[in-house]
Amino acid sequence: MDNNLKISDFDYDLPIELIAQTPIEPRDASRLLVVRREDKTFTHRHFRDLGEFLRPGDLLIANQSRVIPARLLGYRPQTNGSAEVLLLTERNELGPDHWEALVRPGRRLREGAIIHFGPQDQPPRLIGEIQQRTEAGGRIVHFTVPDQQANSDDPYQLLSVRQRIDEIGRMPLPPYIHETLEDQERYQTVYARIQGSAAAPTAGLHFTPELLDHLRQQGVRTGFVTLHVGLDTFRPVEHENVSEHKMHSEEIELDAETAVLINETRQAGGRVVAVGTTSVRVLESVASIYDGEIAPYKGSTSLFITPGTPFRAVDAMITNFHLPRSTLLLLVSAFMGKELMEQAYQEAIKERYRFFSFGDAMLLL
Repeated sequence: MDNNLKISDFDYDLPIELIAQTPIEPRDASRLLVVRREDKTFTHRHFRDLGEFLRPGDLLIANQSRVIPARLLGYRPQTNGSAEVLLLTERNELGPDHWEALVRPGRRLREGAIIHFGPQDQPPRLIGEIQQRTEAGGRIVHFTVPDQQANSDDPYQLLSVRQRIDEIGRMPLPPYIHETLEDQERYQTVYARIQGSAAAPTAGLHFTPELLDHLRQQGVRTGFVTLHVGLDTFRPVEHENVSEHKMHSEEIELDAETAVLINETRQAGGRVVAVGTTSVRVLESVASIYDGEIAPYKGSTSLFITPGTPFRAVDAMITNFHLPRSTLLLLVSAFMGKELMEQAYQEAIKERYRFFSFGDAMLLL
């Protein structure tokens, strides 16, 4: 990494009205800025036109992680004061049903504090105990389900902690979205199937089942990887010197079936098109582990892609427009070059594209 990289060089001014507050319908009606890196040209289209820019033999690699309803609203039984827990990642190495989370009000929720979840005039449906602080300022919370069915003869009536979270949790929309999301599934991709993310891999939100079918008929194949997105995605880089930023570790998986697809595509001269920065991080992490090769992998990554990082697995990328001063903007700059990234973002602002999670997309060729 370039030790002189300054995060202030990755800032830009965005008119607030360009931050998309609601998803567009249908999903593939969003706009698509096609950027050709070789000749630095821009083409304005819609996402449904994606097939015009892909070729038979190309391979889309998408992140199949599913967002959990990670926002839990509760209260402190001693005072009835409100408490909020935002689940980040499950920490099974600390024992079952331990989660790393952000909590509010942080100063009141110290070690040993208890939070009840559910209506205050009923027995709690879920109980959380604060166990320790994390390096990043969050907390480790141990959850239990109270034994409300003690008199039941049917053991299957007892819900797990994860089932209770699914029942009472709310979708954790990014902090810059202030509108209520009417349909919770609109913050999931149509192919999301493995639960674990605290935020959606948003580049994939533009796909419809019909568009995926159309691309398959065209000879474009699809493979899936898993990276559970943490809330660090939305955090700006706080150190002026980028080299001082610490990437949090995230769990990733690339299975044998997807590894075969990728290797077949590369051998046949097709392009590996990553859907979103999370897919990029999985592919490039695996390539860095196996010295440029792609093989099955399940484990963690803290790969930080910044300008100057070589790309060894990804040939093209679909991505949304990212927040200023973010690790995602650094990744996109690494792929397309900082100068071209700046030109593309200014073009998108001039043409009134919609930005961030529910916004429009770019295809970087």
